[in-house]
Amino acid sequence: MTNGQDAPGWSTRPTTPEGWVERAREVAARLAVDAVARDREGATPYAEVELLKDAGLVPLLAPAEYGGGGQDWTTAYRVIRAVAAGDGSIGQLLGYHYLWAWAARLVGTPAQIEAVERQAAEEGWFFGGAVNPRDDDLVIREEGGELVFNGRKTFSTGGKVSDVTVLEGVLEGTDKHVFAIVPTDQDGIVFAGDWDNLGQRLTESGSAVIEDVRVPWAAAAGYVARADGYEFVPRTYNTLNVPLIQLVFTNFYLGIAQGALETAAAYTREKTRAWPYAADRKERGVDEFYVQEAYGDLQSKLWAAEALAERAAGLIESINAHADNVTPEERGEAAVVIAAAKQTAIDAGLEIGTRIFEVTGARASANAVGLDVFWRNIRTHSLHDPVAHKRAEVGRYALTGELPAPTWYT
Repeated sequence: MTNGQDAPGWSTRPTTPEGWVERAREVAARLAVDAVARDREGATPYAEVELLKDAGLVPLLAPAEYGGGGQDWTTAYRVIRAVAAGDGSIGQLLGYHYLWAWAARLVGTPAQIEAVERQAAEEGWFFGGAVNPRDDDLVIREEGGELVFNGRKTFSTGGKVSDVTVLEGVLEGTDKHVFAIVPTDQDGIVFAGDWDNLGQRLTESGSAVIEDVRVPWAAAAGYVARADGYEFVPRTYNTLNVPLIQLVFTNFYLGIAQGALETAAAYTREKTRAWPYAADRKERGVDEFYVQEAYGDLQSKLWAAEALAERAAGLIESINAHADNVTPEERGEAAVVIAAAKQTAIDAGLEIGTRIFEVTGARASANAVGLDVFWRNIRTHSLHDPVAHKRAEVGRYALTGELPAPTWYT
């Protein structure tokens, strides 16, 4: 890979959404050069994250006055999609980073939001998160005016390549959930390096042990000091983290599917031979009717899934425009459309990842070609939460108008 350490950097920063997406495509082109080899090696993607930083993509959502890109989530989703087309693992890392970089906006106080976003942009923070809700919550105890986090998480995307990690736990003896952003490089956070899965191999998504990680009460996101202690005042916007990240998933699935289709099409144009025993014999593989029909079908399904993802992003923008008074109904309607977009992206992506072998030929199954990476990546991450439940959410809405209630997965 041509990375930020051994390649000339970008001397200018994009100023338009289109410019940022084009920058992401440039990053994807560099990643794609040796994506298969890096997937096979499975090394910690330090250089890949440096490439994201060098390209200016990391502070995309941070306000421009702090040195960020000043862009909205629609642009962020398109950037994720573009990067994932070159390397699905790095698209996931970037998408999770954007979600956790937004964590202060979701639950923080105005002062915390300003402080976090300013420092993150100025210091180029890359975010990770140890917030797997299927595990027991981290336990938080109070000691001398500080909060002390302890526990273990099975998954912690970002791991060693992150500068800061988002933690979440429950204050001992209460039902108070607390989010905090802490430096990753400290003795109290130990990554096991045990992510050894079928796909998304470079996401540093293994387990993490949290031991006596201390933060001041002032760093507890959204909590404000009262006479009788610290209090969190909830609002509907606090629950937007799940729709936001479900749409992150949707977009890197779509990016991976796009990369699969583009890689397969290039192979078909350059190497796939026509079948010599066909009744209607052709000179080139691209002229075979069944090849044209398959690519037409797959491209159409991908475009349809992308259009639904764009519709969902529009609903997120509408919510972000009035975050302080968003209604549960607005939030629920966005969650339903995102559920529909996610299931459509998974369906299209898995079909593309399988059927491209039918239109590239037997030689395209060689390990050196690496077409298997695309299917493995989507298959692995699409198991994050059962897609059947997303279909059912949309089904209940279609049948009864029921909107999904906020949970850790809806």
